[in-house]
Amino acid sequence: MSVPPSASSAPSVPENSLPPNADYRQLDREKLSEMMHRYIEVKEQYPHALLLFRVGDFFECFFQDAITIAQELELVQTAKHAGKEIGRVPMTGVPHHAVERYATMLLEKGYAVAICDQVEDAEIAAREKRQVRREITRILTPGTLTDDGMLKGRKNNYLAAVVIAGDHWGLAYSDISTGEFLTTQSQNLEQLTQELMRLQPSEVLFPINAPDLGKMLRPGEKSSQLPDCLPNCFCYSLRSQFPFSLTEARNQILEQFQLRSLEGLGCDHLPLGVRAAGGLLDYLEDTQRNNQVPLQRLRTYTITDYLILDYQSRRNLEITQTVRDGTLHGSLLWALDKTSTAMGGRALRRWLLQPLLDLRGIRARHDTIQELVENHELRFQLQQLLRQIYDLERLTGRAGNGTANARDLVALADSLAKLPELSVLVSQGHSPYLKSLQTVPPILEELAHKIQSYLVDSPPQHLKEGGIIRSGMDEQLDSLRVLAEADQQWLANLEVQERERTGISTLKVGFNKAFGYYISITRSKLDQAPNDYIRKQTLTNEERFITPELKEREARILTAKDDLNQLEYEIFLRLRLEVGEHSELIRDVSRAVAAIDVLSGLADIAVYQGYCRPEMVNSREVKIIEGRHPVVEKSLPPGFFVPNTAQLGSQEEGSETPGVKPYSHPDLIILTGPNASGKSCYLRQIGLIQLLAQVGSFVPAKSAKLGICDRIFTRVGAVDDLATGQSTFMVEMNETANILNHATPKSLVLLDEIGRGTATFDGLSIAWSVAEYLATEIRSRTIFATHYHELNELASIIPNVANYQVTVKELPDKIIFLHQVQPGGADKSYGIEAGRLAGLPDVVIQRAKQVMRQIEKHSKIAMGLRKGIKKQDKKDDSVEQLDIFED
Repeated sequence: MSVPPSASSAPSVPENSLPPNADYRQLDREKLSEMMHRYIEVKEQYPHALLLFRVGDFFECFFQDAITIAQELELVQTAKHAGKEIGRVPMTGVPHHAVERYATMLLEKGYAVAICDQVEDAEIAAREKRQVRREITRILTPGTLTDDGMLKGRKNNYLAAVVIAGDHWGLAYSDISTGEFLTTQSQNLEQLTQELMRLQPSEVLFPINAPDLGKMLRPGEKSSQLPDCLPNCFCYSLRSQFPFSLTEARNQILEQFQLRSLEGLGCDHLPLGVRAAGGLLDYLEDTQRNNQVPLQRLRTYTITDYLILDYQSRRNLEITQTVRDGTLHGSLLWALDKTSTAMGGRALRRWLLQPLLDLRGIRARHDTIQELVENHELRFQLQQLLRQIYDLERLTGRAGNGTANARDLVALADSLAKLPELSVLVSQGHSPYLKSLQTVPPILEELAHKIQSYLVDSPPQHLKEGGIIRSGMDEQLDSLRVLAEADQQWLANLEVQERERTGISTLKVGFNKAFGYYISITRSKLDQAPNDYIRKQTLTNEERFITPELKEREARILTAKDDLNQLEYEIFLRLRLEVGEHSELIRDVSRAVAAIDVLSGLADIAVYQGYCRPEMVNSREVKIIEGRHPVVEKSLPPGFFVPNTAQLGSQEEGSETPGVKPYSHPDLIILTGPNASGKSCYLRQIGLIQLLAQVGSFVPAKSAKLGICDRIFTRVGAVDDLATGQSTFMVEMNETANILNHATPKSLVLLDEIGRGTATFDGLSIAWSVAEYLATEIRSRTIFATHYHELNELASIIPNVANYQVTVKELPDKIIFLHQVQPGGADKSYGIEAGRLAGLPDVVIQRAKQVMRQIEKHSKIAMGLRKGIKKQDKKDDSVEQLDIFED
């Protein structure tokens, strides 16, 4: 018996709370019914999976699995007789036609599901008076799904594998529905954490030793064998160490891709990456044992080849989901996704999460968008054509692993047939991405024609029902159809002929699954039955007969139908296999189609939202004229968003431009202004504009000149991390420490409200020190939004620091937010006014104003700042440590 694949374990339930007979291990097997005996036999092969067992029109599960599924899916738990001496055992069932929906719900909760289906006709087993044969047909785990109904069309479903050796780690990941397969290796376990958070895999494989081997830890579950660097928000399958050994992993990869060396894959020097990739392939071999998985050739990548966004920055910038409720609506992806295909939607998500560092690659995308912006007709026709192309990546994946039905192949063929038209359309283009589709492999056009020639336009969903293959495509099939049609025609004429021959006007010809074809005569007409009629069945009001010729025809008709369906199925399988042989070529084309789809959608955004092409330069400059927040702008009525300008990034030392001061633009901006005035929005829009530029998109601004950024850090807002016992202030300090320990002069740092979670003096001191360190030691391009307007003093002592404020208009009884960022520092925070706008009672507002006047009158902070700050010596470029609170 083969080693069972890693799968999900049921949630722990106290043994004393289980109903009777819930644990099959405590029952006498000899006393179980034959069907229940078979259930346990299959269950023991997959002990960590939830087993769904086909019984008639339902998939049923028993014992502990029944309890688990009833609890998780909120279904009614019943019971079923399991043998005379055993009695009833827990049971839960779901309709067979809805099994995918229920299985998907279980997978989303972190379970694996084994589907044990009937693999023969139940009527045959009934006639032979035995149990219908059942076998495992599918093993579903969160990371190994390929069915459309279980996947999100515009999001990849990644399976990842991790190997850790000290501070070094290897990571491999794949989406088996699209064939993507990549690996990387690096050091620093924090980078591994961040890469997993970027990928958001549905399942992570990790090699361990016994005793937890084979289990699947659902999100939030702990294991002492999992290192702390692996986030517990993922589902982990705990695997044997053996397939993750270097020798076994190398052999697995070489066998998968029919190679003699790993050098051609570029991973020969990445032993940990190779081990992770080999372990992943071994898992697929276990779980997909009935289907071949057509993965693309393994590719390697390096994390430092892309702009790095840690999880906090991605969260704060709301790239793929909002901070408030985790939904797509209101995110950057929501605002930008104008793609026409699911492939394009997935590609856009990947691009946003992995912006480029390579100027050449960025400019290639900008060039394509520029061309599509200028050529309206080309862009419109492209989008019209793309809407007619189905998900080539996943259709090819299902064809390659043997799960595609006839409708899938028809959709694939229809899509491939559009490629020549697409090729002609983009032939007028000059940018790299348009050129990539100007030559479509002729073999794909031929494949599309062949599929369309063989398959009917609207085939049935089930492959063994017949009616799939067109006439004229196979001689044997056509011959069988001629014979079958002749017999069917004879059968259709039989009733009329027999009525004429016997003179019985009520005579009927019918069919019954149990007894076959028959001639029915009512009892009142029995005396008119011919002598050659053979009695077959007696009913209350009629007699049923057959004739020798009817019996002969019946055998031929029923056999012909089965033979026809089987032959059509075999022809289809050959066709599907041929598609699978071209899967790599189809996926190469589909990636090019997806890229064109993304870029045409971004061009549409650029035209209708007024985005500009950013000028990308080899410097530290960030110059954004009248920039806008892409999501907030889309959420407001046209013309309501107030644009703002930002200029950051002083000259590099030794590269001063003649006539330009070294600090013509500050490295650090102290941004002050009242609550709700737009400081956080301003910070985020600068980060998003930089990100979009390096994704290769146009940006929401009048103009932009941007240097390449290696990392974007954002620290916006404050939350508790109660699960780990960290307060708001500790979360804030952890995020700030991460920034100070990893930022470089090429980084963009966006800070909002440092030091607000502690005492005023402590908070102000920390904020001052952090800002000073960023400006003088790291010299990253930084915007520091704060209510500590005392920090404005930094601009007077550090030359690469400048003050900006979000302006307001003060009226006698209220303030009006202008949402405009201008040079200069605010000397008020207007917090009390913000409280009034939020609805605090008037008595509270008035008392707050009284307290504020007393604090301002007696506070020594301002006096300490004026007295204690030591001005920088203009002749000395260094900055002294400042004692701002001396006695």
